[in-house]
Amino acid sequence: MGLGFTGLAVMGLQFVLTARFRGATAPFGIDIIYYFHRCVGIVGMLLVLGHYIILRVWYGQALPPINPAEAPWHMTAGRLALIIFVGLIVSSIWRKQLGIEYDRWRFWHGVFALVAVALAILHISGVGYYTAAPARKILWTTYSASWLLALIYIRLVRPLNLLRKPYRVVSVRQERADSWTVTVEPKGQYGLKFHPGQFAWLTIGSSPLRASEHPFSFSGSAENPQKLRFTIKELGDFTRSIRDVKNGEMAYVDGPHGIFSPDLYPDAPGFAFIAGGVGIAPIMSMLRTLADRGDKRPLFLIYGNPNWDRVIFREEIESLKEVLNLRVVHVLSEPPPGWSGVTGILSDAVLRESLRHESCKFIFFVCGPKGMTRTALHTLRALGVPLQRVHSEHFDMA
Repeated sequence: MGLGFTGLAVMGLQFVLTARFRGATAPFGIDIIYYFHRCVGIVGMLLVLGHYIILRVWYGQALPPINPAEAPWHMTAGRLALIIFVGLIVSSIWRKQLGIEYDRWRFWHGVFALVAVALAILHISGVGYYTAAPARKILWTTYSASWLLALIYIRLVRPLNLLRKPYRVVSVRQERADSWTVTVEPKGQYGLKFHPGQFAWLTIGSSPLRASEHPFSFSGSAENPQKLRFTIKELGDFTRSIRDVKNGEMAYVDGPHGIFSPDLYPDAPGFAFIAGGVGIAPIMSMLRTLADRGDKRPLFLIYGNPNWDRVIFREEIESLKEVLNLRVVHVLSEPPPGWSGVTGILSDAVLRESLRHESCKFIFFVCGPKGMTRTALHTLRALGVPLQRVHSEHFDMA
């Protein structure tokens, strides 16, 4: 019984974790909150599963039959909730392998999560153990109402607020490596103040009430909040349609979010960046902002790509060296003839060699593919860089 109550409490908490309350996410970074959401969701499902297995194995004779036509309605509700909880976890962890399109998965994930929690609450109420006392009934009613309020905020209040602050697409520019920079301007409002390196959930061509938003890092300067740039690579279901976005389309921006920013370290002696592919987007926001501010602190960028033709912002990075105290190391796995730079991938050996003359007192920002990020974090830890000086972001949760 304790496992069942605890499992449901954990599952209900998921609505609050995904509500993007800035006060709750600010100390950790919203990507960590979402990662915690995923891990705790698995724990909650295992708790509920353990609740059922123990009852079935040790108290099976006392349980009603599994057949819904013969079992009490509240027992069927609990069993359906368990099946849905397991389905939610499986479809989240193996979404890509199952071939489920992201927007469709996200919509039905929310719907079935609500249905599962509602069925579980009905199951607990129908069984009646430990909930008949007035104080306990008030506790569970209040706790359940908080989940409902969080859901109303996520699906209704926040989208309605976004509708009052529309943006308009003013340009869609092709970059290298199948990437595109979308620039939006505020319509009838000042704009959006953000810190370089932060991100926002972007909705283009549809209402925010449809929940068709996607997280993207700002790639423009934070000193120009009236022109928001997002550099997006064609990787998934939605991003492959970015090239078809037209000037003048309506857009909505939910942000800023995240703590992946040099602004949080005004006294840092310098910054080092490790990027792979389109992971350069938030780092470009940092470099552009620092250039606009006339920052003269030492900066070091290690940027990995397959080949020279896929180096996003190649020319601009070179030009930024003239206005910033910036040193750049390009790492190519398929270098052109006559290449004199570093060859290979961003492996432990390459990173160690590139970083051997750099100060471990710098603040490090790492952004790129999951494998590259893991390697970079491992290498920095092995080099003795304190954990509090290393920051990374990842959003490939499902």
